[in-house]
Amino acid sequence: MYVVRNRHVTEKEPTDVTLHQTAAQRPTLVAPATQEAATRGLASGPWWRDAVTYQVYVRSFADGNGDGVGDLQGIRDRLPYLADLGVDAIWLNPWYPSPLADGGYDVSDYRDIDPVFGTLAEADALIAEAHALGIRTIIDVVPNHVSDQHPWFRAALTATPRSDERARFWFRPGRGPGGNEPPNNWVSHFGGPAWSRTVEPDGTPGQWYLHLFAAEQPDLNWEHPAVREEHLDILRFWFDRGADGIRIDSAAILVKDPFLADMDPNAPADAPHPYSDRDGIHEIYREWRAVADSYDEPRALIGEVWLPDPQRFAMYLRPNEIHTAFNFSFLSCPWDSNELRRVIDDTLAAHLPVGAPATWVLSNHDVTRHVSRYGRADTSFDFATRRFDTPLDLELGTRRARAAALLSLSLPGSAYIYQGEELGLWEVEDIPDENKQDQMWSRTNGKDPGRDGCRVPLPWSGKEPPFGFSPEGATAQPWLPEQPEAWSRMTVQAQTGEPGSMLELYREALRVRRAEPGLRSERESLRWLNSDPEVLAFRRGDGFAAVVNFGAEPAPLPAHSAILLSSGPLTEDGLLPADTAVWLRLV
Repeated sequence: MYVVRNRHVTEKEPTDVTLHQTAAQRPTLVAPATQEAATRGLASGPWWRDAVTYQVYVRSFADGNGDGVGDLQGIRDRLPYLADLGVDAIWLNPWYPSPLADGGYDVSDYRDIDPVFGTLAEADALIAEAHALGIRTIIDVVPNHVSDQHPWFRAALTATPRSDERARFWFRPGRGPGGNEPPNNWVSHFGGPAWSRTVEPDGTPGQWYLHLFAAEQPDLNWEHPAVREEHLDILRFWFDRGADGIRIDSAAILVKDPFLADMDPNAPADAPHPYSDRDGIHEIYREWRAVADSYDEPRALIGEVWLPDPQRFAMYLRPNEIHTAFNFSFLSCPWDSNELRRVIDDTLAAHLPVGAPATWVLSNHDVTRHVSRYGRADTSFDFATRRFDTPLDLELGTRRARAAALLSLSLPGSAYIYQGEELGLWEVEDIPDENKQDQMWSRTNGKDPGRDGCRVPLPWSGKEPPFGFSPEGATAQPWLPEQPEAWSRMTVQAQTGEPGSMLELYREALRVRRAEPGLRSERESLRWLNSDPEVLAFRRGDGFAAVVNFGAEPAPLPAHSAILLSSGPLTEDGLLPADTAVWLRLV
């Protein structure tokens, strides 16, 4: 996770219809596509261009063996639920062996499964069973750093300062008397210095090593050829096992200034950053793309790229680099019609020259759940401004989240659903300090609320915690035992078949999205409809339109022959209420 504050550029003028002012040698372990899979597009074209992907935070999705931790068996048991929901793919957060200093993003072995989650054989079975249901699998790869328990780093600690083992990382002598100061002024994204000092075998202070995140996550040196070859082989390992794509963590920060220059707070905005978005990174992704394209069905590369400049962002999406990247400008944007329209226009404009599809994301495992975010006075998201005890109107946040779901699922390109979004879950903000596990909380001495609140285990059934997260009869508490009692009405069981529930809204939205030609293809461009400034209205294809009212007063709808879906009821005279979205069949 790397964060840069987003900015926006130009806004286009509205066009089109006016609103009515009245109304390797390893085997490939891929299951053959079933008939259901074929109808869902598994055996066809570039699926990633318009796929709806469901993000699975493995520890918190479903516990299959009763130990209180989500695992691969739990995911396999719930695959029919995901197929019924209507998603095209699942993205799994890291499932590798890890000491869990950062929720699994500190990897000690990229070619195995952490025993708490299961086995490599279970991973193979999960991929094959998902394929049989028409669901593709995307796995997380973390190329910027490894765990301090990774064999490479353990070897580096026992090696000499100028050894090849240390050259795979960023070991440097300190500055100042006795080398007691870090090599430069870089700061960790989790708070505190980005350097830690080693202790030599004889007990004396040694070199410092770079970690842009936790001290347990030493950064790799991507100038070293062994680092590049290792990751190419990791890609082949998982692609050969049937993985359909990878999500690239912290994709823009692999390449560092070789001189490790200090961060200059007064540097011009267009000056090269010492470790973010450096030009040499594109050579790496061209190598990765060649591997992905070498398969009979090319694999997909999805990047986590936090950049404020849409043109620089789009460079990662050129035809010989990453296929798609997460749209954090959309996720971070406040609930405001003008701001959202600007973000949508900028996003589509930036992607057009490189021929890449846009992505639309509302929440993920790193950010405050948008049901909570949209219920606050400040509806934007920024890591720097997250605080405790921010007043929340949950009813308002839920209403806006329902409208946002229809907005994001009707835009051109692909969409991501973070687990629990489809249930309308909110951020859990009353976790006792002794139960918090996130580095962002601990390394800021509690100033940052951390990310535990969006990682609380999902509620599946029943009236009391753990709400079916673990098998019936299990005695182990969930690893994060903070499910609110009020989630009894938010379980999958409680919402299934319940008219007006968030779950049924998502199920119907994904059904309509699959059925509507104008929605299913990202090639059907968006055309804005003339509307009130506080209303976003656009058409896709020949006869589909989406309208979202951000204003305080009900808004009229364009002439239409049918209402396909609405995030909430219309007024008695057919107007669209505040914070409500509707999908229409135009006349």
